[in-house]
Amino acid sequence: MQPKAIIFDLDGVLTDTSEYHYQAWKKLADDEGIPFTREENDTHLRGVGRRESLAYIIRGRHYSEDQIQEMMDRKNKYYNEKVKQMTPKELVAGGRELLTEIRKAGIKTAIASVSKNCQMVLDLLQITDLFDGIADGNCVMNSKPAPDIFVYAAGLVHVHTIDCLGVEDANAGIEAIKTAGMQALGIGPKERFQRADKVLATMENVHLQDLLIQK
Repeated sequence: MQPKAIIFDLDGVLTDTSEYHYQAWKKLADDEGIPFTREENDTHLRGVGRRESLAYIIRGRHYSEDQIQEMMDRKNKYYNEKVKQMTPKELVAGGRELLTEIRKAGIKTAIASVSKNCQMVLDLLQITDLFDGIADGNCVMNSKPAPDIFVYAAGLVHVHTIDCLGVEDANAGIEAIKTAGMQALGIGPKERFQRADKVLATMENVHLQDLLIQK
């Protein structure tokens, strides 16, 4: 069944800024003398918001709220320094063509990203104009796996959640999509997802028909 809206996560789906996030968190951890590995980043921080990510990194260590806020701001500064070098070449191969195809089919498009830098990344990729709604980490209080950001994105495009397809590369995101009452498409290895209705290994050079879930 063709959805009335397709709601995409951004990082790991339409582009991959995960390396920039890892480098920024690693620099912060090094600043604080906290051990932090790439494996930990990939296992525990994928699809997770800034505060939750920092909570994992500093686990067992005590900081004041002011210190926590300063560290989140510092990480964001490190990230912005790296990510502002992005170009449209870092959009997934065939991404612009896919988004154009979806809109030509009369299906709404939206972004649901926990990143508070989402708008900047979309602008750098030059795809902002291809979305009918953009929900980012500034829009909701509860991060994934809470469904809030996907529900909010559906509201932006005026489509009931039951008529939406959510696309995610993180299991926390798939949980959010399913809890919101949407169909869920996972991007990545099948073993990463417990509740996805369909899984694709990659978003590279896919077409609308590849995204649709057969009932």
